[in-house]
Amino acid sequence: MTDGNNAPVQLYGELFDSGFAKAHEHHMAAEFGAACAVYDELLNLAESLEDSPDVRFLRAHLLADLTSVLLAASDLPRAEDTNERSRALLDSIASAPMGPRARQLWLEILLRTMSARSAVLSDTGRLDEALTCLDEAAATLPRFDDPDGLRAAELGLNRVLLLMARGKWGTAEEQATLLLSTTPETAAETIPRLLTALGAICCATGRYDPAEDYFARAEDGFRALGDTGERQTLLAHRAFLAMERGELDQAERLFAEASALFERQRQFGDLAACEQARSHLAGLRGDAAGAHDLMTASLERFAQLGASVAAADTMLLGAQHAYERGDIEQMKRLAQEARDVYQAREIHERCAQVDLMLARTLEDNLNRTDHGDHERASIDTALSLALPAALALAAARHDFVTAHARNQWLELADDAMWLAFRLAVRRQDQGLLFELVEHRCAGAALTLGCAPGSVASSTADRAPGFPDPAMKAYGEDDGGTMTLGSVAAEAAVSAGLRVAPPPKVRMSAESGRVALQEYIAAAEFRYRRRIVDEEEVPFWNTDELTSRPVVQVRLADAGDLFMTWTWAGGARGFGTGRGAAAEVAGAIRELAAALPGAGEGAAGMRRAFESGALADHRAERQLAQTLGEALWPEGLTAQIRQVSARAGRPLVRIQPSPRVAQVPWELLAVDNTDTRLLDLADVVTTAPTSLRRQKTAERPAPDSGPVVLVLDPRVPGFRADSPLGSVLGPPGSDPELLSLVQRHLDAGAVEPSPTTPAEAFRRTDLDRDWLGRVLRKGARRLMYVGHISGAPVEGGQSEDGTLHLCCGPETVGLTEPVRTHRPLSAKDLLLGTLPLRGDGEPGARIWPAPPRVALIGCESGGDLQFAESFGLATAMLHSGAELVTATRWILPTSFAFHRLADVPESVRPLSELIVAVDAAHEDRDPVHRLGRWQRERLARWRADGRIEHSPLLWAATTCIVV
Repeated sequence: MTDGNNAPVQLYGELFDSGFAKAHEHHMAAEFGAACAVYDELLNLAESLEDSPDVRFLRAHLLADLTSVLLAASDLPRAEDTNERSRALLDSIASAPMGPRARQLWLEILLRTMSARSAVLSDTGRLDEALTCLDEAAATLPRFDDPDGLRAAELGLNRVLLLMARGKWGTAEEQATLLLSTTPETAAETIPRLLTALGAICCATGRYDPAEDYFARAEDGFRALGDTGERQTLLAHRAFLAMERGELDQAERLFAEASALFERQRQFGDLAACEQARSHLAGLRGDAAGAHDLMTASLERFAQLGASVAAADTMLLGAQHAYERGDIEQMKRLAQEARDVYQAREIHERCAQVDLMLARTLEDNLNRTDHGDHERASIDTALSLALPAALALAAARHDFVTAHARNQWLELADDAMWLAFRLAVRRQDQGLLFELVEHRCAGAALTLGCAPGSVASSTADRAPGFPDPAMKAYGEDDGGTMTLGSVAAEAAVSAGLRVAPPPKVRMSAESGRVALQEYIAAAEFRYRRRIVDEEEVPFWNTDELTSRPVVQVRLADAGDLFMTWTWAGGARGFGTGRGAAAEVAGAIRELAAALPGAGEGAAGMRRAFESGALADHRAERQLAQTLGEALWPEGLTAQIRQVSARAGRPLVRIQPSPRVAQVPWELLAVDNTDTRLLDLADVVTTAPTSLRRQKTAERPAPDSGPVVLVLDPRVPGFRADSPLGSVLGPPGSDPELLSLVQRHLDAGAVEPSPTTPAEAFRRTDLDRDWLGRVLRKGARRLMYVGHISGAPVEGGQSEDGTLHLCCGPETVGLTEPVRTHRPLSAKDLLLGTLPLRGDGEPGARIWPAPPRVALIGCESGGDLQFAESFGLATAMLHSGAELVTATRWILPTSFAFHRLADVPESVRPLSELIVAVDAAHEDRDPVHRLGRWQRERLARWRADGRIEHSPLLWAATTCIVV
């Protein structure tokens, strides 16, 4: 036996103590047969001694250590036997008199047998029993003197591994990260295993670079320990990672190397997993015979080990191979046998994986053969399998703590939902497509506490028929708080925003029908996962309807771009549309090339002015035509014309999908005569329905309270000509903006209260604390003009978008300082101080948003480019705003027009935009007022094509409502 520093501890006398040390050396060197031989020899010697409590404890200790070796060697049947014998011996001396040190040793070995029992049960698919063992160990732990928290860390690691076995990736990652931060350095054996677990989690959820980093750190830890066996096991993890990345040659090389090691060391469980993966690789390479042989070998090994779930995983892989060979009956038999195992073990995610595989094979078969009169029945069967599974898979993202992890997960999960859309298209079911879009556009609901526990987890089916790495079994949630030894998971400080399932989308007030209700019910029943929240919202926000005709348009990405629209407010009707993926992608590429590029700085702005389509009259017209043809259905244009002729200019409410969030819908050419959507209607952007909420009586009326003007605040530590310097020029240099401030001073209260209009600009006292104070007093409007830093879309964390006030680095907040300044992030506006202290307050209470908010800065409305919209604009809506005017892309300043386009200094396009937005927010109908100004800009652009009238600036602006 060794202590926490790996120093030998004298317990039983020289013969046994030296034997323990020798066996430990063999174990660490992955010489499992030699280690077992030493323990067997010591056990024979111990059994020859006269029976006594001390001898029983010695035998229990030997059996516990032998169990650890057998687990490492994947000898599950023998490990279960030695574990049971060890526990029986410990129980037989539980009441024997012991000194304090002996009692602690007894407790230590008892905890180890509990953990080992849990590992055996988990590996053989008995997950509920495994959880019971861990709960028993957690109840025993307080009796054990564990000053350094070593055993608590081991217990926490085992619970993380069980969560991984159940596919609860989000919870496992959160707990593993917390455990890693709290585990003492003296727990040298636990830390690299935690790093390995985190690497496997990242690998299984599509975050390959972090996975590689975790594996590298784990290898360093195992090398320092001299643990050859665990270092060799990392070969298989790296092979899985290479396979997931599509690096098939690298994966095959690593799997072959790992297989040779595992076979030599008789680690047959690990060898079977490698054979399973190599069978998949052989199938990808078209080697049907090799794939079959490897699959058969893997299945036989798992069966011999009693690893029923892993064996079922191999059956699932075999089913896929059988389908590829055209052996449909064999495919059905293997898939059903695998599903029976998963169902019996209540491994609901794997049931979903079987259903998705069967649905995909049905779709493939429909593509290959003519089903004749049976085609509709085949499509219905495929949909009944695919859509519930896809819903459960998408809902699994709610387990993750960070938006980045959820974003990566959705990239994996989207394939399943795209399958459901394709099947709905094949069935020509416009009603189902409508409901699919409505559900997909509902969004996730922000939760300020921990996300509710799910009943089961799901995973992506990136490679049909092949189980994801490090994930062999799943089960039901325990319904209680998982603990990390003595550390409650609820104590973890959220690293990001948590989300909950979206609300139910009510499709009809009369029938009470909810979008996809039968498929949601099937998913929740089959896979034990909550798909939607109990709250219901109407798919149409009827509270805001007037007699004015309104059409709500929603778009969803599912390979192709899907659109739904519904008329109200004096007009009736609905429709669906679809844009082909290739055409949409081409149009979006053309638009992206015309916009100032994020991260390109001055070069990106110069390119937009010199060669971008929005800066050239003829090129802009062609771009508008391309966007209109790819994104806008002719049928909807015809309806807008009909409604306009009968009832006046309609309002078009557009909820874009992330892929088309930067599209300037107003500019779309909707026919061959260069008629733009802006010519026919007013246009407003809508946020996901999950943001919809009841209006509160405390909210000030729009005509009461001051106007809060934050105009080009001075960012600490940045000169006026620096990247975070002035956007409006020297204070007092712009007569239009001075007049704007003076009008507000003449009309009523203004915050801050300047003596002269020039004092409203470049102030140094407008920090987050000041903003919170003035907003909590009540304001009718907020206008911010200044620097806004968008979050990178590929990171998935829209809440990392920031606006820049006068906050110094000492300011408390959730964003890292930028030199001598801490920006105010959307995460701050949403979470407030909740993650920072026990008595923290949510952001909506610290910075309650007035009814109308203008955020005039670069990509202030970039939220909608993300799968989860929790950026600055939607944070304002969440905090009480009814309308937020924001921008879709990086804005050129007036100075940029002067320097890059030789516009006279007396012409200030950005100032004109600010004045127009201000006037719109003072109007009873801000959307119509801003649209009227944009139509004036468009008319000038058509008339003279002058750069200061180009849509490069004014078309970036949109009003966002719920």
